[in-house]
Amino acid sequence: MPAEPTFEQLYQDLEDAVRKLESGDLPLGEAVTLFERGTRLAEQCNILLDNAELRVRQLTPRPDGATEAVPLEGWQNG
Repeated sequence: MPAEPTFEQLYQDLEDAVRKLESGDLPLGEAVTLFERGTRLAEQCNILLDNAELRVRQLTPRPDGATEAVPLEGWQNG
């Protein structure tokens, strides 16, 4: 079974699709198909980003000595 594409591969494919759509040199049917593919690629990228965000957490000590998982952006903002 082939390996799942990486975020970077999906993003590159999405950029390629956008570039082709922006060129405006496509027949309507091909443009619609490419738009649908781009939409799926964007969804896949968002899923991978959401999963990465869930994994990127910082354990921070609370005043009572326990620790809690805080999203990294919350940790950076103090």
